[in-house]
Order: sequence, then C-alpha cells, then structure tokens
Amino acid sequence: MQNLTFSFKNETEMLQFGQKLAVTFKQFFAKNSDRSLVVYLNGELGAGKTTLTRSIVQAFGHNGNVKSPTYTLVEEYHLPPYSIYHFDLYRLSDPEELEFMGIRDYFQAQSLCLLEWAEKGQGVIAEADLDIQIDYDGNGRIIRLQPNTLEMKNKMSTLARIYE
Repeated sequence: MQNLTFSFKNETEMLQFGQKLAVTFKQFFAKNSDRSLVVYLNGELGAGKTTLTRSIVQAFGHNGNVKSPTYTLVEEYHLPPYSIYHFDLYRLSDPEELEFMGIRDYFQAQSLCLLEWAEKGQGVIAEADLDIQIDYDGNGRIIRLQPNTLEMKNKMSTLARIYE
C-alpha cells in the first residue's frame, strides 16, 4: 500500500479524522494486544500535531484537557486497557536524556506512543509503525500517512476505504 493523503478544510474535519484514526488504532490493539503502537507526528510548529493528538486521546475516552508536552516532555493518559503517551521532543538537547527518563518503559503492550519531533530522539526511541506528516494548506491541512509495518498497512487500507 502506498502512502495515504487527506485534505481537510478546517479543524473540525481534522478532529473527525483523529477520531477515525483512534478507531483504527483500537483495531490494531485488538489484533496485537502484546504490542505498543508508535506514531511519529511530523510538521511545522503550529501545524496541528497536538490538535490531532487531542482528538485521538479523547476518542479513547479521555474527558479532560489534552495539552502539549512541550515543557514536560511527556503527557500520560491511562485509559484502561490502554495507555497513551504523548511526547514532544522539540526542546530535547540530547537523545541520551531520554534514556535517563526511562523512555523504553513507555513502549509496552497496549501503549499508544505519539511522538512529536521524533527525529530529536533518533537512535533511542522505537521505530514508527506509522508516520503522520501534517502540512499547511491555506487555512486547512494536508495529512500524509506512511504505514511502516504490515499491520499498519492493513489498518490504513481500511481507513482509506472510509474516505473513498
């Protein structure tokens, strides 16, 4: 399967897309209960990485605020049976810092790890099952999905059918 590209005119459409992604991620966990799911969120500052994350986290059942972990490095959401970890590595000086915080402990079964600025943790963080690129398109956004594992390729074909 090739990469998928979606165009959204506004934030509402992007939030709805995040909800559909969350359903896809839950389906992934239903068939891979012993795995973590690693998603890299790529895009310029303000492109909508945290907005998309908020939609995904809320679709998993979180009712509170979903804030950017720019200063905390990670925000945790425990939504049994899932754990969601939203990382923002923008301010990371050295990937070695991730070792000190025990980053590998986050990548456990039924954990969804959403990483912004993942390139700053290269060599320490797990490889992505899915890369999401968010780009500006006037007032809207273009989202490109690149599945990197067979499991995610299968799930993305299901998602593509929803938008056909």
